[in-house]
Amino acid sequence: MAEAGPVAAGPTPDLIDLKADIEQTGVAEVLDRLDRELVGLAPVKQRIREIAALLVVERARASLGLATEHPTLHMSFTGNPGTGKTTVALRMAEILHKLGYSRRGHLVSVTRDDLVGQYIGHTAPKTKDVIKKAMGGVLFIDEAYYLYRPENERDYGQESIEILLQVMENNRDDLVVILAGYADRMARFFESNPGFRSRITHHIDFPDYGDAELMVIADKMLEQQNFRFDDAARAAFAEYIPLRRGQPHFANARSIRNALDRMRLRLAHRIFSAAPLVSRDDLMTIREADVRASRVYSGGLTGSVELNSGPVA
Repeated sequence: MAEAGPVAAGPTPDLIDLKADIEQTGVAEVLDRLDRELVGLAPVKQRIREIAALLVVERARASLGLATEHPTLHMSFTGNPGTGKTTVALRMAEILHKLGYSRRGHLVSVTRDDLVGQYIGHTAPKTKDVIKKAMGGVLFIDEAYYLYRPENERDYGQESIEILLQVMENNRDDLVVILAGYADRMARFFESNPGFRSRITHHIDFPDYGDAELMVIADKMLEQQNFRFDDAARAAFAEYIPLRRGQPHFANARSIRNALDRMRLRLAHRIFSAAPLVSRDDLMTIREADVRASRVYSGGLTGSVELNSGPVA
């Protein structure tokens, strides 16, 4: 019996519809959702679209038998708190999964405390456990510069750094690491740890929001919770935003969210104290008094300490 010859390969398509690919994989929907979720941040959104386009093109090259390799996707997100870094990381994890660049598409968000132990022999197991949980997805390390504390000779952060660097190099096809934090501190961190900079391809800076953008963010937050400003309250909050920006520990959208939470508390106390009967409009509408009761108007936040970068509004 004669041996079977090689099976002829099917015809290779000459044309690939890249836009159809991004639609069929669901990536276009993720990008659209990112536009809806986050106000402004045009440079950030453009960079994410560029990365998505790169991944789609690499898929097309592979399907046509062209030389390709798994792109290095480790990233650095720099910017002040409340500028959308975690949200963008979540959407990036989805994009990677939908395009076949990660197995699971999940995000594991950690800080130094999740990675570094307090005594000898504790750090390596902690770091390796976090990495194990993140494998097949994205590991997001917020305030990553706290891993490196050169002023403390007995600090164990360097052990975690060495493990992370090894995994970022050897497992880059199964784990994407995103380091995040303030821009100036991240710059010093990279200078002290050049191994990280050499492994990170995408450095994305998140700008602060403008006053008008913060007002849009406030409206979106209130709408999601079935609240709204009346006209006088809206005018008062337009005054509040630049005043709050000038106070310590301003955290962009996070500070706006915390301020709205305080205003909702004032609304609740006001209508509860006024009368036993309330209307739908009463339960939904933030009035001027709810806004102007904030100490921001008198400069009362100067020197205050905030929890998780949020204001005591």
